[in-house]
Amino acid sequence: MARPIGLHRPAASATKLRLLEAGLTLLLERGYTDTGIQDILDATSVPKGSFYHHFKNKQDFALQVVDRYMDGVHAGLDAALTDASRPPLDRVRAFFEGVRQSYAAEGYLGCLLGQLGQELAGVSPVFRAKIEGCLRAVAARIGSCLAEAARVGDLPADTDPHVLGQVLVNCWEGAALRSRLRRSPAPLSAVLDFFFRVAAPA
Repeated sequence: MARPIGLHRPAASATKLRLLEAGLTLLLERGYTDTGIQDILDATSVPKGSFYHHFKNKQDFALQVVDRYMDGVHAGLDAALTDASRPPLDRVRAFFEGVRQSYAAEGYLGCLLGQLGQELAGVSPVFRAKIEGCLRAVAARIGSCLAEAARVGDLPADTDPHVLGQVLVNCWEGAALRSRLRRSPAPLSAVLDFFFRVAAPA
């Protein structure tokens, strides 16, 4: 989804934030298996003891990186979906367009949730549950905004906005993978154009 632009949880120490930010970048670039604790220490010049002061192990670290990532996702959702000056559908599109811009800034590395989900869902129940919970939370927030669009008549009367929200997130995650493979925004733009043309025909 989007890079962190704010925290919803109590402020972490500067050292912990450095580790999390470095981990976020490395996990996006290399994945979980190819990112070692020593890689994180080398990227931050943080002593090993400091790492283990903040994190139990590599799994705990990666799960907290996901939490940090989700802080940014929810901040982006807050900024876009609560903008009452815009129609609900415009707010939903604005969120995904903001995510697309963040992908561009990173060189189209895609979504951390998708990256870790594809790598670890088949081997780690902990990560499978974590990633699914995160995606479900995003879909629920999108669905709530789509429900508002349905109430004001901007979606067909028989629309199930919460199912539609899940479909949009699912499509976006697939497009994020293709975007990473191609290092191009084209799959992301195509999904948005198709979704809003089909879901909310003029």
